[in-house]
Amino acid sequence: MPPATDASAVPPPVSPARPVAVLFPGQGAQQPGMATGLYGPEPVFTAVMDEFFTLLGREGEELREDWLSERPRVPLDDASRAQPLLFAVGYALGRTLLAHGVRPAVLLGHSIGELAAAALAGVFDLADAAWLMSARSAAMAGVGPGGMLAVAARPEELAHLLAGGSGGAPGAVAVGAVNAPAQTVLSGLEPQLTAVEEALREARVAARRVPARQAFHSPAVAGAADVFETAFRGVSLNSPGIRVWSTRTGRPVRPHEAADAGFWAQQLAEPVLFWPALDNLLRHGDFTLVETGPGQGLSMLARRHPQVRSRRSRVVPLLPPRPGGDLAFLRTALTHLLT
Repeated sequence: MPPATDASAVPPPVSPARPVAVLFPGQGAQQPGMATGLYGPEPVFTAVMDEFFTLLGREGEELREDWLSERPRVPLDDASRAQPLLFAVGYALGRTLLAHGVRPAVLLGHSIGELAAAALAGVFDLADAAWLMSARSAAMAGVGPGGMLAVAARPEELAHLLAGGSGGAPGAVAVGAVNAPAQTVLSGLEPQLTAVEEALREARVAARRVPARQAFHSPAVAGAADVFETAFRGVSLNSPGIRVWSTRTGRPVRPHEAADAGFWAQQLAEPVLFWPALDNLLRHGDFTLVETGPGQGLSMLARRHPQVRSRRSRVVPLLPPRPGGDLAFLRTALTHLLT
């Protein structure tokens, strides 16, 4: 279950017209200065971020320094920075929602966001989460240079360029995420990813690099996923106290999956099925979709869904599209949710 808080300080739960589904973004959503405007003025967010940094020890001190610096020593797009910070910001905003009386019905995370969802749901506590974030970064450090490529095409339209396809080098580049209809993310090592990018350019297919230096969610990181799985030894895994809708399977996490280290660790090498998961969720009812990370990338994707376009479901991001005015934006979003 989510961490206990002082009952006298927690507002009574709200009951909005639509149940709340919280969306946690992943790699590619990171921005310089993301959510730093909440650090200090928003007490719950600040306390959770400080707790996370403290649990990481010296690594956490360096992470906080780079997060708050205009000239970080380690580039934000590196997995050792983007991954733990996206986790921490998403989790801290989730805790902020709980502190304000918003009780989510569902949590849905993209990539590292799925681990933030699991932590908020109480699958593992924040101390274990900090250990796992550190271990995940260490596991990925052994992977060769690579990246991710967002392409305006369906996966089947790209098959000839991918692992095992005619013209594609086996095991080199694969589908890393299905974010929306005709919006696919490819992932792979270099120089094969650049070769695919050039082939797409020659075919006049729109493609752009995702801010990532590693080939997340591809077979190229299968070994790193195995290493990461060993980090779960000694970590207590519990059934979710809030329903977690997995973007690995496109459906709710089952109790036996929540207790399986491999389920969470091997997600690192499996494609992110964001759109199938969101579509399956919205087939079960109407929701208020609340995004807890920077950039509003998941909000933009969700607004393309027919359930949202028809206003049966709605989208409420907690942070602005670009850093700046974080606190005012969050307070306005909370007002919308609470009224």
